[in-house]
Amino acid sequence: MNDLSNYRKSYEKSELLEDSIPDDPINLFNRWFHEVENFGGSGEVNAMTVSTIGLDGFPKSRVVLLKKFSEEGFVFYTNYNSEKGKAIAANPHVCLSFFWQEMERQVIIKGIAQKTSENISDNYFDSRPDGSKLGAVVSNQSEVIPSRSFLEENLKKLENAFEGKSISRPEHWGGYLVTPLEVEFWQGRANRLHDRISYKSQSDFSWSIQRLAP
Repeated sequence: MNDLSNYRKSYEKSELLEDSIPDDPINLFNRWFHEVENFGGSGEVNAMTVSTIGLDGFPKSRVVLLKKFSEEGFVFYTNYNSEKGKAIAANPHVCLSFFWQEMERQVIIKGIAQKTSENISDNYFDSRPDGSKLGAVVSNQSEVIPSRSFLEENLKKLENAFEGKSISRPEHWGGYLVTPLEVEFWQGRANRLHDRISYKSQSDFSWSIQRLAP
């Protein structure tokens, strides 16, 4: 057994107090996102973990990239026929999480996922490099394939077929908008007495704010 008992770190870079937070979580997320972005670091600030409940009843998490956020929610793109796409079709309750190690911060979002409009998906797909577009077309995401060369050979065929031509978004690929129901902000603090502030959506579209024990 690998004993990790001595892996310890003291979190002392910031604090999260009620007298310095806005009334809604999107404004606080926006503030934190850009503070982390400006702070710099080795990772992608828009990398997030998407957790779904699979058709087998097990939860599964994977990292994807956040592509847009607003008062409406959080948008990412994927293959609708992928494992996560099938899971969302069966159960749209999802969890998004961000861990920004550089500033000792975490954000956890519980919400409902629904497909974006075809227009939104088309516009984003059109903005992608041709290589990424072809990757979306050639990959039957989450399906078993015989080898890496199988994928590369099919990509080469597509490159030849689409040479000099525009590449349209396949119907099985597009965006999801996650409408948040609860957003928790976690700020690491000394002695494991971390700050945890939870926002919960109310029926009148306001947010209740609570402090949680670390």
